[in-house]
Amino acid sequence: MMTGTLICYDGRRLGLPPFLNWKLKRTGSVPCDSFEGACPWDGGAEEVLADANRLILEEDGQRRFTGVLDEYELVWDETGGILSVSGRGMAALLLDNEARGQDYQIATLADILRDHVTPYGITVKETRGLPAVPGFSVETGSSEWQVLYSFACYHGGVEPWFDVWGQLYVTPSRQKRQIRVDDRTGITGVTWRDRRYGVYSEVLVQDRGKLSPQRVTNEAFHRQGGQCRRVITMPGKSTYQTMRYSGQFQLDQSARERLRVELTVPGSCFCEPGDTVTAALTAPKLLGTWTVLETESVLDERGSRVKVTLVE
Repeated sequence: MMTGTLICYDGRRLGLPPFLNWKLKRTGSVPCDSFEGACPWDGGAEEVLADANRLILEEDGQRRFTGVLDEYELVWDETGGILSVSGRGMAALLLDNEARGQDYQIATLADILRDHVTPYGITVKETRGLPAVPGFSVETGSSEWQVLYSFACYHGGVEPWFDVWGQLYVTPSRQKRQIRVDDRTGITGVTWRDRRYGVYSEVLVQDRGKLSPQRVTNEAFHRQGGQCRRVITMPGKSTYQTMRYSGQFQLDQSARERLRVELTVPGSCFCEPGDTVTAALTAPKLLGTWTVLETESVLDERGSRVKVTLVE
């Protein structure tokens, strides 16, 4: 049973009846976690509803989602009232806000969090292991998420993520569960997709200074005849190491999108993004170890189920 609590800007709380139907997507970062659902509405608390800006979800006493309330809708008919709500994870606050362009002589993670994360009320749960970056620049028009992501990923090899409590982690490793999937798991659907479109065969990285362009190639895709080049322009004062890492990161991200497996499992909470799934299915045959990219849990007229998207 999924229940929700709306939190107002002044701290007031409004508990909601159990949802009649809902859909919860968990990614951990971007695109945002998201939720939409509908529950009965008897009226009488519309003033509190109008002041709500946060949404918390729990299923059987376990926290499943913390985020921003994006929209609500009230509908009344002869059968009664229905409240529909939708929201996104706390990463939405960084995606929705544009950063002010600036240059750091030497940027530390503390600087980035102070200037681009915590002003939006985001709780930073854990940080670890990111080096300072000389000559770090924030481009005008970038979102606050792009600033954090660029600093952490391009320069530190760390992908920021949010937990179900809406807390931010910027660490080189995250806690993972090991899950085995076989013929006894009760899988009701399997989809295998090999998408070549959008996979880069090479990335050319150039800076605004005088460094020579750095070329990074996806050799396996190139041998298969793949031809898709991207050119990235880095801020001035970039180092060769930073340029090559940025190119390799973009190459790896595009390749990550190529092979995907989707498993449909009965129930609503099977795993979390970042978990490791070892598959040993015989019909259809699916073997190997995969990482959970996202989950989408649904309750509707067909019952409850979760679609798990896996990447190599």
